[in-house]
Amino acid sequence: MNVESTPLEGCMIVKPTVFSDERGYFFESYNQKKFNDLTGNDILFVQDNQSYSTKGVLRGLHFQKGASSQAKLVSVIKGEVLDVAVDLRANSKTFGKYFGMRISESNNLQLFIPRGFAHGFVVLSDDAIFQYKCDNYYDKTAESGLHYADPTLAIDWLLPHDQLIVSAKDIELPNLDGLTDLGF
Repeated sequence: MNVESTPLEGCMIVKPTVFSDERGYFFESYNQKKFNDLTGNDILFVQDNQSYSTKGVLRGLHFQKGASSQAKLVSVIKGEVLDVAVDLRANSKTFGKYFGMRISESNNLQLFIPRGFAHGFVVLSDDAIFQYKCDNYYDKTAESGLHYADPTLAIDWLLPHDQLIVSAKDIELPNLDGLTDLGF
């Protein structure tokens, strides 16, 4: 496993070591000791989530506020997505900036997203199975989000706007300038 920094402090690309032969491949998708040693974190993931979506489905940008905030380690089991993290930490030098990368079943990359970030993804392949680990339990009372088409962020989701499939709940999310009382 190797870890690379991104332009957003604390947000890191995790590259597992993949062993391939004529039978297929094998890799260790997560090892807590290696992960913590390489990232300099002391993370204990307590919840795993998985979603299935079809091409054009955009989920996000989501986060939990305050003491319920979550760090995430995201990966793709099937298909390809554009994964996006937005820094919402008020005292961060990259507040309001985003990082996006393609994650797929063929590149086996993972993205570590620390607490204090909004997160979302769009499916680029016909369908995708997306998986992520969280270091805090889901708390409905702390859920929040950021509008995926906020002009301040100007995220290029790599698909035409009219091909995006977004939930009614996500369409109603505020822009960055409308967020208040984040608690991180």
